[in-house]
Amino acid sequence: MTTDDTPLDTVTVDLGDLGLERGARLLLRRALDQVPAGGEVTVTGSDPALVIHLTAWCRREGHTVSPAQPGDAAARARVRRGDTASARWTGAERAGGPEPGGAAEHAEPHWGLAARGALVEAGGPEMFFPVADRDTAWTDLAPRLYRQATAAQWDPWTAVAWDTSFTLPDEVEAAVVQVMTYLVENEQAALVVPARLLVQVHPHFREILQLLAVQAADEARHMEVFTRRALLKNGVMGTSSVGGRASLTSLLAEPDFSIAAFLLSVLGEGSFLSLLTFLERHAPDPVTRRISHLVRQDEARHVAFGVGHLEYRARVDPRLRGRLRSAVERRHDALAGTAGLNQDVFDALVLLAAGSWAPEAIARGWQAVQRLQADMDEGRRHRLSRLGFPDDEAAELSQLHTRNFM
Repeated sequence: MTTDDTPLDTVTVDLGDLGLERGARLLLRRALDQVPAGGEVTVTGSDPALVIHLTAWCRREGHTVSPAQPGDAAARARVRRGDTASARWTGAERAGGPEPGGAAEHAEPHWGLAARGALVEAGGPEMFFPVADRDTAWTDLAPRLYRQATAAQWDPWTAVAWDTSFTLPDEVEAAVVQVMTYLVENEQAALVVPARLLVQVHPHFREILQLLAVQAADEARHMEVFTRRALLKNGVMGTSSVGGRASLTSLLAEPDFSIAAFLLSVLGEGSFLSLLTFLERHAPDPVTRRISHLVRQDEARHVAFGVGHLEYRARVDPRLRGRLRSAVERRHDALAGTAGLNQDVFDALVLLAAGSWAPEAIARGWQAVQRLQADMDEGRRHRLSRLGFPDDEAAELSQLHTRNFM
């Protein structure tokens, strides 16, 4: 077959004994790509049904067939390229924004699961996703955070030395178990929320899907290590309070993408960064210390995603901060009648920070938990300020956050 860097008016393709149903159409399309609209491809080949199949194929593809020129014994037919590369792609459009590979401002339902940037054939099923506008879920940080997340994945079975030998007083071990039980409960909510958000987002915005999927995988891993540490010595979990479950249930009830990300990642997981730092500092054993460190690294990315998304959203939606404030107030009012943080968890944190039952040690432990709560408040106020809330409003909203921390 003739080849050149510029389109030719006529080329010849020899199909040998191939029929169109056995791959000859690949050779034919390659030849047609080398001629402009109106150019001709001379087709040779020995398949008995070639001309019949070629005629039907060209009709479907938008080309025309004519008999071979008299005297050209080798030729079977001549194919004139149509004005379009293929009638099949008439009305097709690229799934994407103006920049190559860029996300569109709005993802169309008929794009469905088509890869971003793909030429989407007209027709076919429509798929409706609640989050089809880029600004509803977007953050420019998503690609970088996803790369960091995939690079930082760790294996619960190898990243923690579970066979490390240590022995704790029974009451201290019980305190660790109680805190681990509380963390499992909260991490289960922290898994369900991004999983629910993930299925809302149109696949066109793949960076957000990827990041939410890794976040859910992180939380699954956290549930595993906290559960394993709780059961490591005595095989019995701690207690679960009504107030704690009510607080977490209110997270699951939030349908709006940005508000759910705000309540979970900016306020809840942001507060948990302080809690995990506290646990790493006061852990009575190396296993607890190690898993607190590993989980905190993951949670920091989750918080960065939430803050990054809401900073982006606040720039394009001036009403966002009012909606966020209303969400905090609404959640506070809904939980006003609950007991808040499980008292067993509070007492366990005091004992872990104290290290013993001596009155002066308990006093130090109690003060350490008060500092923990102050650190949580300071962190929330800082993140709220980043989202554009004035200092006094940030302080007020931080105080309204659930006493269950998450």
